[in-house]
Amino acid sequence: MATSIRKISAAVMFMVIFLVLNTACQAQLNSKFYEKSCPKALSTIRTTIRTAIARERRMAASLIRLHFHDCFVQGCDASILLDETSSIKSEKTALQNKNSARGFEVIEKAKSEVEKKCPGVVSCADIIAVAARDATEYVNGPSYTVLLGRRDSTTASRARANKELPRFTDGLDKLISRFQKIGLNARDLVALSGSHTLGQAQCATFRDRIYSNGSDIDAGFATTRRRRCPAVGGDGNLAPLDLVTPNSWDTYYFKNLIQRKGLLESDQVLFSGRSTDSIVKEYSKNRAAFNSDFASAMIKMGNYKPLTGSKGQIRRICSAVNK
Repeated sequence: MATSIRKISAAVMFMVIFLVLNTACQAQLNSKFYEKSCPKALSTIRTTIRTAIARERRMAASLIRLHFHDCFVQGCDASILLDETSSIKSEKTALQNKNSARGFEVIEKAKSEVEKKCPGVVSCADIIAVAARDATEYVNGPSYTVLLGRRDSTTASRARANKELPRFTDGLDKLISRFQKIGLNARDLVALSGSHTLGQAQCATFRDRIYSNGSDIDAGFATTRRRRCPAVGGDGNLAPLDLVTPNSWDTYYFKNLIQRKGLLESDQVLFSGRSTDSIVKEYSKNRAAFNSDFASAMIKMGNYKPLTGSKGQIRRICSAVNK
């Protein structure tokens, strides 16, 4: 009798394990998710993204940042795209996004074009992830395979965005801690920060640094940056994150850090006599290593807490939950 019970228990346990593993496999993202349901999805998105960046080179950096800021809050679920409503506190107005997050209209354009091909199939969350890859590739950065199958959230959280998104004033320990919370390590942190080889920052985000007269900033660099960023006023004035080649994907961002020419405090702390110095040095000399690690980190980040299966929804427009 006892033997029979043990056999039954073992069989039940096996079935439970099988069902759990099978469900997990079904929930996993995969690169061919739309191969049958929307075969032209990726090419349609790519065309929209390339057109937008051809019109404005800075948009490449903005789209990469949009993906980054989406994944850090609630996972990669397109919550950053939702507008404010009576029930939704939009992440667009969080401190780290307000008047700086960009590219919403490009994602919406890509979504509208995909909807013409296959309505109600492709999620906004997947479009953000693909757009970041296509933007990177268009400016001669690395290409990589995006895993697909994310669904869109029906909620957003400005409070979590304010709390969890990295800040330009963060020290190294804080940055490492923030990245660890979403499964990224210090090497991922440095590699992803390398996307600052593109894009621009507002005066308000680096004013304190260039007027600090600190030992961690090159004096000539600070003087140059002060020309467009007065001590008072001009908060929205822009400066390139990479002074040397602001529109090119290369390793000058890391070389700038070694010369104490990082624009943001959160950039320069990556090379400040601490544990990440060696990674910055490596990437400054080895573009292939940077590209490879950046691609790996983007894939890892893009797989953070996606909504899959029956969770969430496929929004009809990216800025609003389906009614």
